[in-house]
Amino acid sequence: MNNFSKANKNFLTYSLIMLMVIPIFGINFLISFLGNILLLLFLIPLLLVILVFIVFNSYKSRINTCKSCGAISLDLSETCMSCGADLENISKRDQLEKRPSESTIDVKAEEIK
Repeated sequence: MNNFSKANKNFLTYSLIMLMVIPIFGINFLISFLGNILLLLFLIPLLLVILVFIVFNSYKSRINTCKSCGAISLDLSETCMSCGADLENISKRDQLEKRPSESTIDVKAEEIK
């Protein structure tokens, strides 16, 4: 019975506080306070999803594929851990061997009458 009386005292205390706060600050304060809490509950997961997306793209840009053996490694070492090929020279050579026609888009123009 002692716990029940403590719970009733807490409920009564919070109820009296709310009855004093609502007329002083108005119902607008209570609604905006609850709205801000709900907004935070929706924005925090969205912020976490954006953060995970940024981290994933950061790791994705650091992944190297060895042209000799096909092993995948992060950008932590200059040589392949499987076959020992030089990954730095392979990535530089790939950038130099790209043809301009592979990175441009052909557009056909049509005359509109």
